[in-house]
Order: sequence, then C-alpha cells, then structure tokens
Amino acid sequence: MEFYRFRARRLPIITKGLIDSILGRSGRVRVSFDMGISFTELDVGDGLDVGGCWFSFDDLKGLRGEYVYAVVDCRLWPVAFFRGKYFYKLYPVSPFNAPTLEISGIKMHRVVGITPWRDAALKVDALKGLRGKRVLDICTGLGYTAIHAYRRGADVVSIEVDENVLDIASYNPWSADLENVNIVLGDAYEVVHEFDSGEFDAIIHDPPRFSLAGHLYSVDFYSELYRVLRRGGSLFHYAGKVGYRRRGIDIVKGVASRLARAGFRVRLMRDLRGVLAFKP
Repeated sequence: MEFYRFRARRLPIITKGLIDSILGRSGRVRVSFDMGISFTELDVGDGLDVGGCWFSFDDLKGLRGEYVYAVVDCRLWPVAFFRGKYFYKLYPVSPFNAPTLEISGIKMHRVVGITPWRDAALKVDALKGLRGKRVLDICTGLGYTAIHAYRRGADVVSIEVDENVLDIASYNPWSADLENVNIVLGDAYEVVHEFDSGEFDAIIHDPPRFSLAGHLYSVDFYSELYRVLRRGGSLFHYAGKVGYRRRGIDIVKGVASRLARAGFRVRLMRDLRGVLAFKP
C-alpha cells in the first residue's frame, strides 16, 4: 500500500485575534506565531518582527477575523483557496487554540463550547488504552484524531479522500504531527478492502455529514470495518448532532442500527454525539 507523503510547512501564523490581543500595548509582549502551541516575548512598538519579516500595525489592522494567515516570503497569505467546486480554509476558533477546517462554509469540527482539539481528544479517549495498538483513522481532515491516537502510543493509519484538505493541513501548526501518521489518499469505502481481516485494534470513524458521504454510513461499509477490526476491538463513530433529523430520519439511531446489523455491539454516547461499537 502506498502512503501519502505529508510535510508540515512550519510557517509563522498570524490571526486578527492575535493582533487584537496586543494592539495598544508596548514594550515586551508575549505572542504566539503557531496559534498557542508555543509562546515568545517580543518588543512591540508600531509593529511586529515575525521571523525576520516586519509588519506594521497599520498593515495588520486590516486582517479579517475569519481567516488564518501564514507568513510566506514576508507576505501574509490567507490559508484558503478555491479548488474545483469547493472553497477550503483554516478557520480560527481563537488566537491560541487549534483552528477548524471549513469547506464551502461547513465547519468540520464542533466549535461551540468546545475547541476542535478538545473535541478530537474526547473522541479518541472513548477508545481507551491505545498504547501499542494499531488504529485506523477514517477521514483525516486536519488530523486531530489521528494525532491524538499517535500521541497515546498507537500506530496509526489514516485515510483521506481529498488531497486539498491535506494541503490546507500542511499550513496548520496543530497538524504537524501528521508527519508521524501513515496516510492513505483515497475513498475509505474502497481503501478499506485493502486491509487484512483483524488488522486493527481500534477504529475512529469521523466522516463528513450524511448528505455528503452517505456511502460511509452504509451497512456494506460497516461490515468491512467489522472485518478489519480484531475480536474485542472497538470503534468510535462520530455521527453529528444528537437527535438531528434529516427528512424525518434520526441519523444517530440509524448509525447505531446499521452498525448492529453489521455485527457490532453498540452504545450511544450522546455527550460525544456518536456511537461506541465493539466487535464481540
């Protein structure tokens, strides 16, 4: 199996929230150019020295709050682009927390009352005891669930269908540890057939909404996940808003029902908006 070669760009990052937090201040100021991963102190006057690039506050006042900006060749580049029929961008939740991915206006993480990083951590925590385990992470996105599993000592394989998403992730400081994850580029519905039966100890399935990727919610796909999971293994399936109904259909209960039909024992986890499933 061929893996995607992910490389983090490790460029300085600036957001309007960061600039707002230091406007009007002078002298030594604590700042972060990687959205809160690390901090440094700088002398602030009428602008900022960012990795040898000077930006006046007059220039920085024009930043838009809904964008993350990377410093590229001493210019501020919004991490956003149109490709094909979709508009991709990093969306800053706060100046010093992990951003979310937004595709054509749809945010890929929970951002109300929780940060995307914490949201991903809770999903991985539901699986418990991942050290030394082999984990399949479906729908890489910015890689937060894959990275949390890796940092818990797991050997992680992640699947992402859209290379544009991985390009966006390469600018995100919080995605840098994806360099330690084996990423397969392709549709998970097809890729899963390439794995051996019982190859994984745990699975994290965090697909796009049902209307965008209904095949990743099908009994056929769940049956393949059952096949590649070892006996006694567990799966966490994020299903979205608990109680959400599409044309009168309860999405979460539908996920639980189809997982059961595929052979899993299931338990709703309403606080995490998902389903925890086990292979007996």
